[in-house]
Amino acid sequence: MSEPSTISLGADQEPEPPPSRARRALLRRLADVVCLPLSRVNTFERAVTADLLVEMLREASAEDRVRVANRLANLTEIPPTLARLLLRDTFEVANVLLANSASLSDAELVDCVRRTTHDHRKAVAQRRGVSDVVAEALIAVDLEPEVVEALLRNDLARLSADAVETLVAATRNHPRILPLLLRRAELRPSHAYVLFWWADAEARRQILQRFAVSREVMQEAAGDVFSLAAEESWQDPLSRKALQFIERRQRNRAAIEKSPFDSLEAAIAAAEPGLSSETAEEISYLSGVKPMTGAKIFADVGGEPIAILCKATGLPKSALRSLWRGLGRPETDPDGGPDPALERVLVTYDMIAVDRAQTVLRYWNWSLSSALTPALLKAIEEGGAGVTDEYSVPQRTAMLAFSGEFGR
Repeated sequence: MSEPSTISLGADQEPEPPPSRARRALLRRLADVVCLPLSRVNTFERAVTADLLVEMLREASAEDRVRVANRLANLTEIPPTLARLLLRDTFEVANVLLANSASLSDAELVDCVRRTTHDHRKAVAQRRGVSDVVAEALIAVDLEPEVVEALLRNDLARLSADAVETLVAATRNHPRILPLLLRRAELRPSHAYVLFWWADAEARRQILQRFAVSREVMQEAAGDVFSLAAEESWQDPLSRKALQFIERRQRNRAAIEKSPFDSLEAAIAAAEPGLSSETAEEISYLSGVKPMTGAKIFADVGGEPIAILCKATGLPKSALRSLWRGLGRPETDPDGGPDPALERVLVTYDMIAVDRAQTVLRYWNWSLSSALTPALLKAIEEGGAGVTDEYSVPQRTAMLAFSGEFGR
């Protein structure tokens, strides 16, 4: 009788032992004990059993670990040591819990996010009811676009204000997440007005349609405060600044007295042959915004902020075209037809109401000029990481808007 053939093994290799029926049976029995109700096993007995099961699982096969994970997935309370071990396991094992267990704690999920792989994090992002704490952990890891996209598509996930600000900044380098962020309920006007600066034409249209809000309610509520402030000669800087944001008038009448131009229209006309820095400053002052705000508007590649400026200040389309020419931008395409960029800007001018355009313009001015304190400028130049808590909303907005421009 011939001997059965054998596979030759190297000197350092040992044949794998056959699967142990005893081991598999014991794993199943220990998992059964862990799953018993408290009426059958007390907390300490369950904890000791879980510790023994953890030790066995460390040496068990992937197939056995998947079996145990499936057994535990429906528990209302998985022992923490078991949950942590299985969530740190290979994706095949961990996903059994990530996809099927509703009882995983935020602490266990955050640990999984920080210690495992891209696939683990994507599965966490797709879970029902991702908390703001877990969402922050997902975003804090080196930004993974697929993970962030899964999180933003998850309507049951919650995003904190800090997480939203982090994502707003991330859209500058990862534009594909911008449309997903725009549809989130957590996004606020302050965030959207920042996104506007690097958003594409379609996203800008959505931002203006959704977030360019009226100030009518504030104007009605503060209507009598204007006279009170005037009686005090506008001495209180805090109320003066807030009332400037609320008031209906956009143009700065006081600036006309100091300007070489008789009106904003005259300044625009003077700019038509070519917009100089001096005329740009005068247009900014006459429009009720700071030169820094005006400079960002005039330098914008898309051109929609120019439409916002003109509409907010009551300028006609002809003034918009004059300003367009002054900036040296084409009015026709190479074939002699209307320039698409100018056409888009004119549509923007038509679609937004004066009051709403003023809201956008004033928020830009509020956040991009008066918020830029020396400390904030230093933070922007250094990247601003980890220091935003000490700044106000408009200051953080300025950091987001300018952080990518310093050091260029």
